[in-house]
Amino acid sequence: MLLLLYFVLPVWLIAGFADWLCHRATHIESTSGLKETYIHILMFLEMGTPLLLALFLEVNALIILLMIVLFFCHEATALWDVSYAVKTRRISPAEQHIHSFLEMVPLMALLLVISRHWPQFLALFGAGFEAPRFTLSLRAEPLPAGYIAAILSAIFVLEMLPYGEEYLRVRQARKQMK
Repeated sequence: MLLLLYFVLPVWLIAGFADWLCHRATHIESTSGLKETYIHILMFLEMGTPLLLALFLEVNALIILLMIVLFFCHEATALWDVSYAVKTRRISPAEQHIHSFLEMVPLMALLLVISRHWPQFLALFGAGFEAPRFTLSLRAEPLPAGYIAAILSAIFVLEMLPYGEEYLRVRQARKQMK
């Protein structure tokens, strides 16, 4: 659990911020534009949802299933993103490497969650000794309030503000073109 909370999640957030820096450096507002920004927002939602579920709710078969489905949705969206972006702007080797992190770190997080809740993962497939639980309930042992405040602040500063800025910058550039 400590590995997930204090290493994997911070690395993921830093990679997301680094990717935004790449978008800014390649002037996304005058190249791939609003479509790529919308794709980024979609990917943010695809990974933000399971993250919030894991932070606040008991992880059970339902949460694991949602995490798996949204992980694969994110992978498909990431492929769409890069397929679109390479046609409209330069994707540097550094940005490609950052994308590697943005694909593998969520997989690492998912595997760590599954390993911590193995009986409920097995229960999804009718295996193991537990019945699958498909309920939404708050964590019996909530994460420390300080950690929640810090991670939500980091998400706001490293992800929401930068990608919100990207959206506004792209919208402004689009208005100026008209």
